[in-house]
Amino acid sequence: MSNLEIALLSFPVLLVLIFARMPIGLAMLICGFFGNWLVLGRFTPILAQMKTLPFTMFSSYSLSIIPLFLLMGQFAAHGGMSQALFRAANGWIGHRRGGVAMAAIGACAGFGAICGSSIATAATMGKVALPELKRFGYDGGLATGALAAGGTLGILIPPSVILVIYAILTEQNIAKLFLAAVVPGVLAMLGYMLTIAIYVRVKPEASGQREKAPMAERLQLTFEVWPVLVVFFLVVFGIYFGWFTPTEGAAIGAAGTGLIALLNGGLKDGALGQSIRETAVATGMIFLIILGAGVYNSFLALSQLPQEAATWVVEQGFSPWMVLAVILLTYLAFGCVMDSLSMILLTVPIFFPIVSGLDFGLSPDEFAIWFGILILIVVEVGLITPPVGLNLFVINSMAKDTPMIRTFQGAAPFVASDIIRTVILAVFPVITLFLVRWLY
Repeated sequence: MSNLEIALLSFPVLLVLIFARMPIGLAMLICGFFGNWLVLGRFTPILAQMKTLPFTMFSSYSLSIIPLFLLMGQFAAHGGMSQALFRAANGWIGHRRGGVAMAAIGACAGFGAICGSSIATAATMGKVALPELKRFGYDGGLATGALAAGGTLGILIPPSVILVIYAILTEQNIAKLFLAAVVPGVLAMLGYMLTIAIYVRVKPEASGQREKAPMAERLQLTFEVWPVLVVFFLVVFGIYFGWFTPTEGAAIGAAGTGLIALLNGGLKDGALGQSIRETAVATGMIFLIILGAGVYNSFLALSQLPQEAATWVVEQGFSPWMVLAVILLTYLAFGCVMDSLSMILLTVPIFFPIVSGLDFGLSPDEFAIWFGILILIVVEVGLITPPVGLNLFVINSMAKDTPMIRTFQGAAPFVASDIIRTVILAVFPVITLFLVRWLY
């Protein structure tokens, strides 16, 4: 069996291990370990690699941004910022048809601006908004589908852990990627709100309606979200304008949200320890996936699969847009069985060399940024597509009276919204790139 055949066979083996409920990081580590052994014919090189690879990878200064952004999200959740965001959004638009669900989307976008995790955004906003949606008579499918979709804004609106990983893999500027994600993130939020507006007009019985809040109450609720705005503008604009590096910005954001949570009384009764423990658990899970992907990708590089795939695509004479469409469709398929981080770590080392050699009329840096945002969007779709849409399971676990099939059905219109947005951003790269071109 040739090295290329071994590499191709490793993909179905990896999927079988994942379906057998083995942790994805461990599955990639096992496939990479034994793949290296089969290609080299002996264990010594991979054992030598395992002796140094974990320290080399995890001592990277760039990776320290991940636990800091996760900690920032934990402090924000315990500090009552998620509740403040939802109350403010609900005060302004909650009285409209479908308005409470739209308010939940807006609050998810706001929370995503201070939390780089999709699952954390979905779980936190689910606790806050789901009781209100039930109280005003929203259909279970619409409520859970909207919150699951809103949670995906956690990785799209900067700061984003997934974008940090992509930047490290492709050696791109993190600040530029964050800036490029702003407009697509706002479009995602507006697209979800439009989806809700259409849904409740097609099915009027799916939503209730609350009374319009007085202007004084709206202004008071808006004033309560000033800590979120301060942290967001300090971190994001500080990174954009070069006041500090992305890692320093994450540290400042974590310290700022921690101070706000402390002043709000949100770190009492062991909440500080809980925040640190949950951050450590999430970071450990992410780092295991990074290690597994590092070993697996070294095996793929050794087998020459990425290089052979890139050469084959060029020799076939496919148009760049056809290749891009196939790659994006592949991500949509992978999203049905894999989580977002695993997809990025597994596929970018293979797909990025293939598309980097194609002509899309963009400079290499602009192409890498645009391609990264497109990948982020289709990976985001995977979080709300069955059978392994993690956000769907997170939200459905909180809605005990809503069958899983109703959550799947409720998420379907939001998946359609995502696909339409992906097509628009693929056809018009300027939407993604104009802020980067303007400020850089």
